Amino acid sequence: MRLAQGLLISLTVLAVAGCKSAAKETAVEATPVRIATAIEGPAAPAIRTNGLLANKDEIRLAFKVGGVIRTITVSEGEHVRKGQKLAEIEQTEVNAQVEQAREAQEKAQRDLQRGERLYGDKVISLEQLQDLRTQLAVAAAGLRSAQFNWNYAAIVAPQDGVVLRKLAEERELVSPGAPVIVVGAQNQGFVVHAGLSDREIVQVKLGDHAEVRLDALPDQLLAAKVTEIGSAADPASGMFLIEAALDGSGVPLKSGLVAKVSITPASASAAKRVYVPVSAVVEGDGTHASVYVLDQDRARRREVEVAFIDNESVALSKGVNVGEQVVTDGSLYLEDGEKVAVLDGTAPSNTSVAQR
Repeated sequence: MRLAQGLLISLTVLAVAGCKSAAKETAVEATPVRIATAIEGPAAPAIRTNGLLANKDEIRLAFKVGGVIRTITVSEGEHVRKGQKLAEIEQTEVNAQVEQAREAQEKAQRDLQRGERLYGDKVISLEQLQDLRTQLAVAAAGLRSAQFNWNYAAIVAPQDGVVLRKLAEERELVSPGAPVIVVGAQNQGFVVHAGLSDREIVQVKLGDHAEVRLDALPDQLLAAKVTEIGSAADPASGMFLIEAALDGSGVPLKSGLVAKVSITPASASAAKRVYVPVSAVVEGDGTHASVYVLDQDRARRREVEVAFIDNESVALSKGVNVGEQVVTDGSLYLEDGEKVAVLDGTAPSNTSVAQR
């Protein structure tokens, strides 16, 4: 009896252990994977280039007349107000020119008064009187010119802004019209200047959507629009220059920051393709490749046709529909029809492609 009871207990233990082992083997059968959802995106890849951030309006301020700089009252990076005096040249020579012009006008006025009396006494001819009147008009114009130059012997801020660059220092001799201070208008926003090749420039139109990421602010993705397109290539670089205005409200932007620009041509957005992550593609050969599509708890291998690779995504011509889920992590170890277990932390879709 005891022998029979012991044998029964042993069989029970073995049965329980066998069940646990079978359950463990069943759990191992499902291969752990992560998945991503196929999304819709533009039919052509984005155009990527590098550029420099700048104020929309950069005003290069100079003196109307040449001379020695007397004072510069601002520094680079300083905010200025409209009408604020920024720099001034030595005005001794300018003042002398104004005085000379004034004296010349007064002399011409006296000569004309004398000439009118003489003409009334029949001493001089009408022609001589008209010459005196012309001399007075010329002297008056000379005085206005000298006074105009005197008004531009100082540099005044034309509007609120920031001093971007000082191109000269105090006591330097500058020629007329030579830029001394560059001011960025504060209320005109910022733009990115970039260059495109001939194959790229023909795809871009005014108003095309762009995205800008700054090296100094890598976590900020700024929306922009193409506002200017060069009609001729730069002789030095052979590139066509473009300008993209961006929405930088609330972001500490500075002129001169390096920017990475991604432009989506309107022609590319007119048609759509299906995008999946690069990690979902297996065994690619040219434009032909394979992906694993999630079918309930099974991974089904499917042939796809690759249109192009855009950053970390692959655009497909056919093979996968928008909304289908493809295997990313673990796809290289699967076989067609293999049972899979989706892990938490599923790979996110490429939202930047979806926005475009």
